[in-house]
Amino acid sequence: MPVVLKSAREVELMRVAGQIAATVLDELEQAARPGVTTAGLDELACARIRELGGRPAFLGYRGYPACICTSVNEVVLHGIPGKRVLREGDLLSLDLGVEYRGVFVDAAVSLIVGRGNELAQRLVAAVEGAFRAGLEMAVPGRRLGDIGAAIEAYARLQGFSVIEGYAGHGIGLALHEEPTVPNTGPAGRGMRLRPGMTVSIEPMLSAGRPETVVASDGWTVSMRDGSLSAHYEHTVWISPDGPVILTAR
Repeated sequence: MPVVLKSAREVELMRVAGQIAATVLDELEQAARPGVTTAGLDELACARIRELGGRPAFLGYRGYPACICTSVNEVVLHGIPGKRVLREGDLLSLDLGVEYRGVFVDAAVSLIVGRGNELAQRLVAAVEGAFRAGLEMAVPGRRLGDIGAAIEAYARLQGFSVIEGYAGHGIGLALHEEPTVPNTGPAGRGMRLRPGMTVSIEPMLSAGRPETVVASDGWTVSMRDGSLSAHYEHTVWISPDGPVILTAR
């Protein structure tokens, strides 16, 4: 499937959707305290996305049963909200998608519930730093591999692994579009970036080895060695002047 370049109108609609996503992520981060269940966070997200004029894009997507993903500690992606009670020091990754008037955005953040240990703090800082490193490469004329190489180099410098088998993606008129946006190199390879592209840049890092395993629910992705993991994501428009974060908080 070819890459769909977005019109100015579509980008503006995505910007509105991005502000819905940003607002809800802010509220979820404030609500994520010891004693709160992941199902409680999902209920908040479902209600607030709708109140702000959007639709929870994850709910029902390929059968996914919730509005957000709540991935705790060794779970890096697609953790399904439920009865799990958050504890002091948990590393929580929150991921959500919003549809607004036919366009889609996707964003994620990792945070520590209460006060965490030094490793968790370094990992949360590193996954956002890896995103920023990749974002700097998201300019017209660069290649997709430049984004991945920058993410990988930053993660390794901080002493963390980039998890295997998962990547960012195009987004806009669908939740997932072409192209795949890698989290590893090599630089100078892959599709050239063009103005009008809208992509999800989403590094996923592990404090241990990069291999993962998928649970029997078909969704929950955990680190095979049980190590801490973190996920960070924004929807980004490749403008003629460089990258613009549409889900900025």
